[in-house]
Amino acid sequence: MKNYKIVVTDDAKEDLKRYREYLFKKKHSPQSAKNLVLDFRETRKVLEDVAGSIKEPESEALVKRGLKRINLLKHNYFLLFRIEGSVAYVTDMFHELEDFENKLR
Repeated sequence: MKNYKIVVTDDAKEDLKRYREYLFKKKHSPQSAKNLVLDFRETRKVLEDVAGSIKEPESEALVKRGLKRINLLKHNYFLLFRIEGSVAYVTDMFHELEDFENKLR
């Protein structure tokens, strides 16, 4: 099994920060904010092992950009990533109810 180096882009870091702040400040739930960050880290760790085995997405918008999707392990969010050699670049994070295709950078 191939291990991938995971690089989280600044855009993806900003996405995580935005969701964390929403849970912390707007929903007044520091524990939820903490749990989301922990889940992000756990999912990133799993991605090291499975990035190359994740199937191609059904979304044409993702295929055009060379992106794949992995759901967070415990929350209703997902990460988008692309593979270049042995590196997986996490480019975006979205909530599953968002119209992410229209928000892609």
